[in-house]
Amino acid sequence: MTAEAAEIIIGGGVVIYPTETVYGLGAGAFDRQAVLRVFEIKKRPLSMPITLAVSSLEMMGEVSEIGDEDLELLKRLLPGPVTVLVRKKDVVPDLLTAGSPLVGIRFPDHAMALEMIAAAGPITSTSANITGQPAPASPEEISDHIRKNADLMVDGGRCRYAEPSTLLDLKRREIIRPGAGLKEVQKAIS
Repeated sequence: MTAEAAEIIIGGGVVIYPTETVYGLGAGAFDRQAVLRVFEIKKRPLSMPITLAVSSLEMMGEVSEIGDEDLELLKRLLPGPVTVLVRKKDVVPDLLTAGSPLVGIRFPDHAMALEMIAAAGPITSTSANITGQPAPASPEEISDHIRKNADLMVDGGRCRYAEPSTLLDLKRREIIRPGAGLKEVQKAIS
């Protein structure tokens, strides 16, 4: 299933995929048309950025600028239920970040997600819901609208944490949005 999902993403499609936090909508992060589809499916304004998912710290380094001191912290937290806000490299389209020089990056701790991302390259990492609606933690919670508009759904059962990730501004060592993994992040930055 993850190989099929990766092929769909490489071909410009959009898939619903499980992570340890909530289900996500994945498309090739550098494919403008696919990213636009994710915005359309979620009914998300283009002014609201979408995060990226990677399958390794090396892949994270290809899309963002990470210093050695940041790397030590990241090794303690990732893979895990944390989104880190970092300075993006030029390869990351402004469309994803709503023109911001920063990008949110997820390195999920979920075998199916990691297999898919390793095969497809960086993908979008945004919850599989209409913007403003609750993020789905199981296939049953994914709306018909989202299901009908995606090309495939990878069923990974119920997500382990069943809540969105904690968002950490890596440069400022500041928690922007508490969520799954909050205690680990607080401990790592204190």
